Amino acid sequence: MKILVRTPNWVGDAVMAIPALEAIRRTHASAEIAILARPAVADLYRDQPFANRILEYDHSGRHKGWWGRERLAVELRNEKFDLAILLQNAFEAAWLAWRAGIPERVGYTRDGRGALLTKPIRVPREGEIPRHESHYYLELIRRAGWIESRGEIVSIRLRVPSAAREAAQVSLLRAGAREGTWRCAIAPGASYGAAKCWPAERFAALADRLIPECGADVILFGTPGEKEMTARICSAMKCKPISLVGQTSMRELAALFSACSIFIGNDSGAMHVAAAAGLPVIGIFGPTDPEGTAPLTPQFRLIQEPVSCSPCFLRSCPVDHRCMERISVDAVFFAAQQSQNAAEKNSQHWSSRNA
Repeated sequence: MKILVRTPNWVGDAVMAIPALEAIRRTHASAEIAILARPAVADLYRDQPFANRILEYDHSGRHKGWWGRERLAVELRNEKFDLAILLQNAFEAAWLAWRAGIPERVGYTRDGRGALLTKPIRVPREGEIPRHESHYYLELIRRAGWIESRGEIVSIRLRVPSAAREAAQVSLLRAGAREGTWRCAIAPGASYGAAKCWPAERFAALADRLIPECGADVILFGTPGEKEMTARICSAMKCKPISLVGQTSMRELAALFSACSIFIGNDSGAMHVAAAAGLPVIGIFGPTDPEGTAPLTPQFRLIQEPVSCSPCFLRSCPVDHRCMERISVDAVFFAAQQSQNAAEKNSQHWSSRNA
């Protein structure tokens, strides 16, 4: 059997869909499973065990526009898939599977696409399933009849090959990181919109405390489109951080995070990748809902100031951005300091037990 899985477009959603992908792999162990994903998500999934192949949907290049989507449909048709399961919600996902002639098409009935599905599945009503997004994807697999229950999701992990970890260590040392230091990865951006972002000057002030007071190497991460924000942070700082903004692929990002000690950032794809790479995460939340999109890891610390208009889920704030403006540098710094102290205690405990 050949199965095509269309995954979500956003990196954070793609990480939260991993339990569903693992369930598909587990229940179809002998099938050939191919994942269709946009470039960043395809890159993230390349070393993972839940798919045999990764197919890239180059929406800005060869698959751009109407004729590009037609080209993709032909490519998929030539693969002769038996089944498509659509974790992505859009009409386009169902249209492509239908246009590719895939005989069985499973997905939620939303975005007006029910007629294109051979197994349309009702979207869960509010309160039917836990609010976290990972359960939304798993519930589709359950309602498709492939698993009996969603179970509890304690954590989500990405496989990071040892060679990738070693390469990441070398890259960080070349960039200026020191051996044996407490490495603090900071991602100050968020692709969804400016409303998710804590002010750049506060990230600068935070980094200026982490470096001298915690002895940290501060390493900035982000996309090429976030270089201007990073430049503002660096110019506002007295200390010197290491910037890898715009210099890493999504495939490299998980490995680079695994070579760090902690992640601090907004509700973003980078936050989810860091958590799945095994890092303790400090997540700064404002207009979004941590019950729905917090990273699934026991090592998560939430920074949030309750305000009446949150969560609003807006891309830009129409008022005074109070949900983020009220979060102090002290609050984030103390959370980081507590994480560092906890890591040191665990390290000392492990050393004494193995002496």
